[in-house]
Amino acid sequence: MTNAQTAYVFDEAFLGHDTGERTQRLPDGSELDPVEHPSNNRITRRTHQLIAGSGLLDRLTRIPARPATIEEIRFFHTPGYIDHVRAVAAAGGGMLDDQTRVSEGSFEAALLAAGGAIELADAVVDGRVRNGYGLLRPIGHHAMADQGMGFCVFNNAAIVARHLRRRRGIDRVAIVDWDVHHGNGTQSAVWDDPSVLFVSLHQENWYPGGWGGVDDIGGAAAEGTTVNLPLPPGTGNTGYRLAFERVVEPILRRFEPEVVIVSAGQDGGMADPLGRMLLTMAGFRELARRLQAVAEEVCGGRLIGLQEGGYSVSYTPFCTLGVVEGFAGAESGIGDPWQGSSEVAQAEREHHARIDEAIERARAVQAPYWGP
Repeated sequence: MTNAQTAYVFDEAFLGHDTGERTQRLPDGSELDPVEHPSNNRITRRTHQLIAGSGLLDRLTRIPARPATIEEIRFFHTPGYIDHVRAVAAAGGGMLDDQTRVSEGSFEAALLAAGGAIELADAVVDGRVRNGYGLLRPIGHHAMADQGMGFCVFNNAAIVARHLRRRRGIDRVAIVDWDVHHGNGTQSAVWDDPSVLFVSLHQENWYPGGWGGVDDIGGAAAEGTTVNLPLPPGTGNTGYRLAFERVVEPILRRFEPEVVIVSAGQDGGMADPLGRMLLTMAGFRELARRLQAVAEEVCGGRLIGLQEGGYSVSYTPFCTLGVVEGFAGAESGIGDPWQGSSEVAQAEREHHARIDEAIERARAVQAPYWGP
């Protein structure tokens, strides 16, 4: 595979989704100095700057984004919810839930992100590129059909999966979600659909509460096509590699998807304020390479990465660059600030037994559907 066969989607207009700052009111009525919202424009902007400045961008195929149509957004979301997002944005912005803030430009940015994801998927399916990555904003995997949630507005992965099924004639789609938080919105979209395999690796007992248990395996008509791997804090690069080797890759090979979508949340990275999984840039690069290799085996390399979480202004850009490098099969030469960290090695040693137990529990739950 040559580097030109990897696509990249980014548009400055994605940054129209401006979550601004958040304040905290104190018991005496005063407020702390405001801080940036965890999901902020600066992270996305720095990520694109790093990809461009690394030289890697020159070896990728740029795919222009375009706004999704309302019909395309309705592949998953209800008309009432779409109208609600539009109205809140038109009124100058506000909260979709207690965490998900939208601004005046958020509705148009969300349409553009979903449309960019669809354009990327079409480029891959049409064979114009082998695989590709969308640096999207706003993100999507928590968004339910009728509710924004967890910083997410429209569920890009769910929309793309349904686009592939309904408009592109794809019979089997796999979605691998490695965001540190469970992709509850995406799971809800595919729970009863045996044509879509959903695999989520996430930090156990984390956000959102009540979702992502290992025994959640799909609805009655689709048992086994939802695969949850809740992993302990400190799982790190080695633990994720083992989870891929023992669970994710064997199931993907047996399901034989025609396209693989990655909900690529890099909030499992070292120093992320909203996760404790201790992955490094090199770890994310390896996950991407492993999925790229499986995609080559089962579906002609058709792999689509869609940005989800990642909340470290300093480190998320490096982790995402690692993912894009893994897709492209090329390294930019940018060093990993956390590679070889003693904290990573110590955490992996301390939690090895718990990590192994979590992986084997997931294997046992899925064995009736996919074999040992």
